[in-house]
Amino acid sequence: MGTIDISYTSLAIGLLLLLIPLFYLWKFKTGLLWVTVIGIARMIVQLFFIGIYLKYLFLWNNPWINFLWVIIMIFVAAQTALARTQLKRKILFIPISIGFLCSVVCIGMYFIAIVLRLENVFSAQYFIPIFGILMGNMLSSNVVALNAYYSGLKREQQLYRYLLGNGATRAEAQAPFIKQAIIKSFSPLIANIAVMGLVALPGTMIGQILGGSSPNVAIKYQMMIMVITFTASMLSLMITISLASRKSFDSNGKLLQVMVEKKEKKKSR
Repeated sequence: MGTIDISYTSLAIGLLLLLIPLFYLWKFKTGLLWVTVIGIARMIVQLFFIGIYLKYLFLWNNPWINFLWVIIMIFVAAQTALARTQLKRKILFIPISIGFLCSVVCIGMYFIAIVLRLENVFSAQYFIPIFGILMGNMLSSNVVALNAYYSGLKREQQLYRYLLGNGATRAEAQAPFIKQAIIKSFSPLIANIAVMGLVALPGTMIGQILGGSSPNVAIKYQMMIMVITFTASMLSLMITISLASRKSFDSNGKLLQVMVEKKEKKKSR
């Protein structure tokens, strides 16, 4: 049995459920009403356009077009990460992009070529969804971690300089801040992994079951999805911090101005 299609009429009826959270956002004057409405409208438009685009991606199934789509996702994700972390583009854009690219290619291709053993590793049916899942998880993890890392360095510069002054290498002085960034970013993911299947049924697994896959197949895919997203997120963060650190400090190990100041934001507007 295949997945039951949702007609546009049924979709419109389903969207009426949004009136409940929107009502409470309005009632309690949260200031989030129009932000939410605009966000939902963007989501709907973007998903419809992506649906049309993916239809042709699957139809063409061209390795070059598929990889071009991944490159576009990487640059959009890097730009989104910079916007959310308020870090300077000239310092972080290339490190974040390289971190995303290396991680998504290495981990994604490992899963597709070695675990799934597909003859055509660029098959759009697997290539696009797997790389998309990896990019989404890497983005959210990197945003939290980079925020924590640079905020910690800025807030506790005396500790960083103290460690350097007492013979620590630059990598050793950065280690406590990397540690805190990892804890803050990955603790929710680890907690989610620990209760998966008991407290929550993940979307990938439910989607496969609704699509007609057996629960046994869906479970194995979900296990691997959690493994590759966890691994890719950690790897991309380490690559990003390693590359960014070369541009984030001067020759004496002093942290440069990596955050976008308010004045700079106003000028950019």
